[in-house]
Order: sequence, then structure tokens, then C-alpha cells
Amino acid sequence: MHKIPVTVITGFLGAGKTTLVRHLLQNNQGRRIAVLVNEFGEIGIDGELLKSCQVCDEDESPDGNILELTNGCLCCTVQEEFLPTMQELLKRRDRIDSILIETSGLALPKPLVQAFRWPEIRTGATVDGVVTVVDCEALANGKLVGDLAALEAQRQADDSLEHETPIEELFEDQLACADLVLLTKSDCVDETAQFKVQQWLQQEVPAGVKIVSCHQGQISPEVLLGFNAAVEDNLDHRPSHHDHEEEHDHDDQINSVQFIADQSFEPDCLVNQLTTLVQQHEIYRIKGFVSVPNKAMRLVLQGVGNRFDYFYDRPWQPDELRQTRLIFIGECLDQSAIQAVLEAEKR
Repeated sequence: MHKIPVTVITGFLGAGKTTLVRHLLQNNQGRRIAVLVNEFGEIGIDGELLKSCQVCDEDESPDGNILELTNGCLCCTVQEEFLPTMQELLKRRDRIDSILIETSGLALPKPLVQAFRWPEIRTGATVDGVVTVVDCEALANGKLVGDLAALEAQRQADDSLEHETPIEELFEDQLACADLVLLTKSDCVDETAQFKVQQWLQQEVPAGVKIVSCHQGQISPEVLLGFNAAVEDNLDHRPSHHDHEEEHDHDDQINSVQFIADQSFEPDCLVNQLTTLVQQHEIYRIKGFVSVPNKAMRLVLQGVGNRFDYFYDRPWQPDELRQTRLIFIGECLDQSAIQAVLEAEKR
């Protein structure tokens, strides 16, 4: 049988990977797609967002972490190990046209691609391409890599610069592994800023890699799928900061903490509280579901830095516990300190 083409969707926290995958599932043009969500943290936020993409069946499959979707697709949450999940999917090879893997915002793409050299996977799947999603607005405002002009000046002055943070190294590794860069939220900046970001990115990506603007994840599957790159056989041309390390662990300072409460929040008041937390702690990303007083709909909330977006995605189910569930990803985060701020309204 043919090898299943796998597309790896990588990118920094809050860049818009889940939005992109949801749009692709909703507009799959007859393709039978399996989606793997490799989450950071214990709350299945991204997995639930994908499952609520309006193409999901109500019943879970016996496989537990694999859902059958009504449009013929599959949705998987990698709750344990990558290899067993891939092996389960490969048993369904005759019913899958392609696989999408949405990495966490803290994942290095290259080690994931290397896993496709394992004999248990190699005979059944190949990495068709790596798509790196980049937040144009954040870059234009220097939120992820500092001031673009200053960073570029430093690199030109000192090719051996070694004072980069793990986050900057991660961002560079994601770009270096890309077959395509998707520039999201470009509509939030003016044309001059967008041009500067694109110009800077073009110098950072491998030769021949295209940078394509994308609004709200709306892009044709023909652009994302069908690179035929066999990336696992071409890793020597995709340099990484960690190529000479036997194994790479994320910075021990980066962690995730959860906030789960039966408490309901008014969106504006909650955003004010979260803004205070971002100012007081090194928080990279906030995401989750919120119970809003006197609202039958569940609120999805996502935050990057001081920017917050929220929308109602679906009604609370009759047998569903109405809770506010948030996950915070950042550096040296203290669960009790975060909980104290969010619970202050009750006292």
C-alpha cells in the first residue's frame, strides 16, 4: 500500500495553528484526514476545539483518543506516546488520505520528523511537508524575538552570537525546518509593517521556501498539502540548534499550570484579571474555556501576551459540567499565585 502523506503544522504559541487545522477539516474537499494534536499541558484545550469544528460525530470510537468525524476525517489527541497513536492510524491506512500533526507551541519539529525514520512508521507514512505558522502582528511588535531591526543588526555584526533565549532558538528551528511559512494576522498591521516582516522572514527561511499570508486560517488545501518532500530523508538540509545533542529537553523553566473552577466570569472582567497576571508573571500563552453568567454558550478564550481573543463556540451540553478551565504556559509559573488572582473576585 502507498505511504500516507503527513503534514506537520508547527509554529509559536498562539500563531493560529488550531484555527488553520479547523478550517482545513471544514473544507477538506473530500479528503479523509486524520489530525493528531500534540498538546502542552494536561487540559485537552486544542483537542476539544478541533472536536467542536462542526464536523464531529457525537460518539467516540472505541480507540478512546480517536474520534470519527462525520465528514470522514479523524481527530486524535496524543495523550500518551506518539508511536502507539501512529500505529493505530496506520491500521486504517485504507481509509485515510492524509495526516495532519499539530505540534505544541513549544515543540521542535525536527525530532518529530526524525520519528518517521522508525521502522514501525517508515513503511506506512512519510512527512509530506512542514508548515510553519507565524504571527505577523506579534513579530511586527517585537513580541517574540525582540525588535526586528535590532536583532538583525546584532546578527550581522556577530555571526557567532550565542546569547539567544530558548524561545528564539525554537522559532529559528521552526523556520529552518519549513517547506512553507504561513503568515497569520497580517491584516492587523499596515502594509509597511507587513512588508518588513516578510522581508526579514525571507532572510531567515531556507532558499525557495515561500511565505504566504493567511487570514483566519482560510487557505486552500492545495497550498498546504502535496509537497512530496519526504522530509525524513532530507533532514541534513534542515539545520537545528540541537543537531549535535543526543536528546533535547525543553527549558526546565518553562511550565504549564491549570485553573479549573466552577466559577463563572464576565469576559471583560476576566480579561482585565488576565492582563494583570501577564504583567506580573512571565506568561507566554493562555487558552481555555470559560463559563459566562446567564449564557447558554461556552466561551473559548485565547491570549498571547497582552492580546486576548474570545468567542462563543457551542452550547453547554445538558450532561456537561459548566466550568471555567484555563491553561497558562510560561516561565516559572506559580499555580497558587495565578489562582489567587482569579479567585479574588469571589472574596
